[in-house]
Amino acid sequence: MDNQKVTTRHLQRRAYLYVRQSTLRQVIENTESAHRQYALRERAVALGWPPERVVVIDEDLGQSGASAAGREGFQRLVADVSLGLVGIILGLEVSRLARCSSDWYRLLEICALTDTLILDEEGLYDPNSFNDRLLLGLKGTMSEAELHFLKMRMRGGVLSKARRGELKGPLPVGLVYGPDHQVHLDPDQQVQETLRLFFATFRRTGAATATVKAFGDQGLLFPRRLITGPHKGELAWSRLTHCRAIQTLKNPRYAGAFFYGRRQRRKGILPREEWISLLPEAHAGYISWDEFEENQRRLSDNARAVRAERRSPPREGPALLQGLVICGRCGLRMSVQYRTYRKKIVPDYVCSRRHTEYAEPCCQRVPGRTIDEAVGQLLVESVTPLALDAVLAVDDELQQRADEVKRLLQLSGPSTRPIWPSGVICRSTLITVWWPIPWRRNGTIGCAIWRRPNGILKRR
Repeated sequence: MDNQKVTTRHLQRRAYLYVRQSTLRQVIENTESAHRQYALRERAVALGWPPERVVVIDEDLGQSGASAAGREGFQRLVADVSLGLVGIILGLEVSRLARCSSDWYRLLEICALTDTLILDEEGLYDPNSFNDRLLLGLKGTMSEAELHFLKMRMRGGVLSKARRGELKGPLPVGLVYGPDHQVHLDPDQQVQETLRLFFATFRRTGAATATVKAFGDQGLLFPRRLITGPHKGELAWSRLTHCRAIQTLKNPRYAGAFFYGRRQRRKGILPREEWISLLPEAHAGYISWDEFEENQRRLSDNARAVRAERRSPPREGPALLQGLVICGRCGLRMSVQYRTYRKKIVPDYVCSRRHTEYAEPCCQRVPGRTIDEAVGQLLVESVTPLALDAVLAVDDELQQRADEVKRLLQLSGPSTRPIWPSGVICRSTLITVWWPIPWRRNGTIGCAIWRRPNGILKRR
């Protein structure tokens, strides 16, 4: 009955044999699976395809079928099926082609449109037949569910070992795994003494920035492990930065505690009560757990103090060159700080990278009020008549959109939230932002002032 599904139209096109194994280890060790997949070529010959018209796609060996991303062989197969070049697709089982329902059902749709058959170890299927399509859909769903169950079993094993504190993972510099698979202090005495000095300095100064400054004043280097490149895993020494100091102070491993689940994708660092596992005194450390808790309290107090003293406006401030200014002394990008000058908020451009990272003095501070005025004047003078015409055209279009939004708001009632002309919802509490836009009046160049109150553009 399978031979009845193969028609002359199918034989006029090529047969594609798709071969895949999920990992390189399977490719090396599970050679029998590869032999079984390549043996399906004989099935295609038995159905009437000449051997030279059987195309073998094995570029995806060692690639997971959980997604089509990165699988060049599968993408090539789908493209050729879409072009009507394929008469039949051969695979050992459905999971060889895809373990994702979206990829699998998309392939089924394309096969149905181009009248392409699908063959696995158990039979031959026509996606245009309801019964065959139903069976193929069930196989694809079961293949994805099988991958889910495998992941859940592996995840369950990881969580079980983590709750017991036996899960091995990357360790911070200063801690290593011994022959007994337990965590020990790094046998390098220079590394140990540097870390002990680091925690003693923080205990004395009470601030991460002061600790970084003390290391910089004494010319001391801090150890780190290379995690990428040809020297991965080797020990390197570099200047202590503020970021690395914070990471070291907040890592419970240095207090001899095992932890797991501190960070979660899309959520970042979780509160301690939401961690999966936290076992104090699980191995040797450089400080006690009580000292670690005291360090966290100090860091929290310092952070709250900084947040309470900050009086800078939002990122969308009046600075004209924010993110564009580069320091002429060191070549680093300068940040923007705001201050009040004659009851107005004015920007200053500050090169503070070295101060932030290495606790050194700021490279330079440049008042931004006069610079912004000079750059704004230069922009106005350099505007051409063609650019002015474009600005006027945009002016008219934005005004029409604003009028349309206002009309829609009046029709929909007062409970409707303001909407930006492009369709993005805006809050009614937006800060009014002013900026100059050149425009023409009576043949002369002037300056139009625009603002955005409550998400609606208006000209003032």
